[in-house]
Amino acid sequence: MLIRKATDIHSSEITPKEAFFDRRKFVVGAASLGVGAIAASRISAVLSPGTSVMADEALKTVASKYTVSDAQTPFAKATHYNNFYEYGTDKSDPGRNAHTLHTRPWTVQVTGMVKKPQTVNIDDLMKYRPIESRVYRHRCVEAWSMVIPWDGYSLSEFINFCQPLPSAKYVQFFSLVDKKQMPDLPGGYDWPYREGLRMDEAMNPLTLLTFGCYGNVLPNQNGAPVRIVTPWKYGFKNGKSIVRFHFTDKQPQTTWNEISSQEYGFYSNVNPNVDHPRWSQGHERRIDSSVFPKTVPTLMFNGYGDQVASMYNGMDLKKFY
Repeated sequence: MLIRKATDIHSSEITPKEAFFDRRKFVVGAASLGVGAIAASRISAVLSPGTSVMADEALKTVASKYTVSDAQTPFAKATHYNNFYEYGTDKSDPGRNAHTLHTRPWTVQVTGMVKKPQTVNIDDLMKYRPIESRVYRHRCVEAWSMVIPWDGYSLSEFINFCQPLPSAKYVQFFSLVDKKQMPDLPGGYDWPYREGLRMDEAMNPLTLLTFGCYGNVLPNQNGAPVRIVTPWKYGFKNGKSIVRFHFTDKQPQTTWNEISSQEYGFYSNVNPNVDHPRWSQGHERRIDSSVFPKTVPTLMFNGYGDQVASMYNGMDLKKFY
């Protein structure tokens, strides 16, 4: 695989991939050369980063039937290997930079095709339904994956609260954009970050309105104070730090699909049979407690086919990727 220099990459292209392979190249090279304690400590720093930015408030959760048997990714790795472009395009940037995000006060707007547009306070939103602890596989389009215990309740509960009109076919969500809180906001993107789901996808019980992980409120770099998790889709579908839900009868624009539609489709279901134009999606690097990430086959719908495949009956999943 050709790894280009950062200077060769246009702003419209995804950038963390190169940063990841730079690290991986170092790790593999160090292992093959048998370098000593200094190199070992550097490897440890890459694969087991510190936890200087942490969630500091425990959540009261109830047990959930949604879990997987896979080994969980350690908290330190899940909170220091992130995509959150508002705080930098390198995987380690959000963990260093997201401390500038202020999660209180915080409100979420409900707009579009609903019976009553309104604004909801985040604390009321968190109290609306019991918060469940769910262990989900999380697959990134860049071919790495994690297993994370998320805390929240089904997005369908909130959608029912919003009372969308029957004509609403999609829900779009918008992330916060604030240059004061995001002083290094990258150029070349049409902020704010936007994502969306078809209504049946949003109403699927797996789709999680997420307030925490590992039993604590969300760390800033993981999308505090509220985000979406759709475990059968690639990670960029899961909007972070959400400030608005908009209900519409038209397929909404989404950030990555708008930037590069040939690479990032609206549906973005995990499909090992449809490669990204620049790399294979057939395998993934599972980031867990091991020193060296292991490569495992990617599962159709990330292993959630029994719960979600019926929503796509009759669709050409190579065309509607």
